[in-house]
Amino acid sequence: MAQKKLLDKFHEYHFEFKHLTVLFIVIFAFQLIISVINKVSITNFLSSTQEWYQKDSAERLANLTTTSIELLLETINPQKVLNEEESKRITQSFDIIFSQQILQHNIEDLCILVNKGDSVIAIDEGKVLFSYLIKEDLSAQAAKKSYKKAITLYMPIKNQLESQEQIQTILTDKKSYNIFVPFVLRGEVIGALYMKNSPDFSFITDQIISGYDETSVIYLSLILLGLLAMYFISSYTVKERDEAQKLLFDEHEENLKKQINYQKELVFTKRIYHTHHKAEKIMGFIKEDLRHLASGNIDEVKYRVAKYSNFISRVIYDMKWYDPPIQTIRSQLFQTNLNEVISFLVQHIFLRIAKKTNAFNINLALDESLPAVPVNEFVVWEILEPLIQNSIDHGGEQNLQITIATMYDQAKKKSIISISDNGKGISPELLEMEDDGRKYLFHENISTKNSDVPTIGYGCYIAYEISKRCGWSLDVDNLPNAGCEFVISIK
Repeated sequence: MAQKKLLDKFHEYHFEFKHLTVLFIVIFAFQLIISVINKVSITNFLSSTQEWYQKDSAERLANLTTTSIELLLETINPQKVLNEEESKRITQSFDIIFSQQILQHNIEDLCILVNKGDSVIAIDEGKVLFSYLIKEDLSAQAAKKSYKKAITLYMPIKNQLESQEQIQTILTDKKSYNIFVPFVLRGEVIGALYMKNSPDFSFITDQIISGYDETSVIYLSLILLGLLAMYFISSYTVKERDEAQKLLFDEHEENLKKQINYQKELVFTKRIYHTHHKAEKIMGFIKEDLRHLASGNIDEVKYRVAKYSNFISRVIYDMKWYDPPIQTIRSQLFQTNLNEVISFLVQHIFLRIAKKTNAFNINLALDESLPAVPVNEFVVWEILEPLIQNSIDHGGEQNLQITIATMYDQAKKKSIISISDNGKGISPELLEMEDDGRKYLFHENISTKNSDVPTIGYGCYIAYEISKRCGWSLDVDNLPNAGCEFVISIK
């Protein structure tokens, strides 16, 4: 279950071509950064290792040289008088030791620093060393300028070297190791062997880094090729998906258009049925007037039949258009007297029925100063008729009093048409404001009558829609005592 939820969550996200591009760049950039960091780490490691090894090898070489001289001295018996041949052999041995070490390309200086009082003498010849060790004579050796730096480095560590008898190393110029090895003669430190060694193992580091660079290039190339292959495959897949998705969207759009057109046709059909019912009632009035036509009422019948016929014509015209042109609704050519329209509707439509039922009574309170409006007379009829009919239908069956009033506010240039009754009012839930700014009652298929007939619920909706096209506003509220009131505001 949890796995299914995870997959469903993952399927909510769709990767586009730009997402794959960013992912490709990020992965390759991260791999490149990791490669650079790894190279820097290896370089630092090799440098640290090289420094340690250079120091260790230089100290070992200096210690080995010191040991060789000390072992050579151990073969000389200080009680024995040496002849000239033995003296030359020993001197030559010292010279060989000095010269062999100097031959190595890493060793720059080699000498023995011996203490003479408060001063230090540097010895780098076998003859002078032999004279000092055998005869303790340093008259033949003068301080050389090349060893002044060595003596300067030796003086601060002289006492420490003699007391600890440990090798001391000083690094100069970041590459040269100045090594001082305690020089012991017959158990006593008489000075130090100085060796300046500048070992260079950079060629090893260069080879390792070069090999790593080659490996990194090959590795990054393989990753790049793999990513490019994945990139192109994914891009091709995404392209196919986008094409299929586009076809699906086009098909969905076409289905939506068909569905919208179908809904429009369905609504239009219901509206036609609704107006057709009104037309049937008017046709009944026309037939009745024609049956009672006489020489005494011919003008009155002609007036009513003309109005009825024009309304039927308007109904037929509305059947031809789902959304009729605005100029057929309002225009400066139309100058409709609202009071006259209201009076005709009351006298020749609603009271004509009420004479037979006596279920309701309609009172008029018309303002004679109400100006004419530039709206088609029968469009006004289509607005007022369902609102009056709604008051009759929902108000109750006994003693229903309906009041239709018109008022004109000269200061605000505003006309008001009010249709009120003393019935049982409208359910509060139908008076709630919806998100689109209209009350629930003015929505399609909403009726104040409790009925399952599918064709009801269009009267208030049609009145509201036509009012908007006329530039009018329609509102409804329950009255404090009883009943409700429809208010049409005209500016």
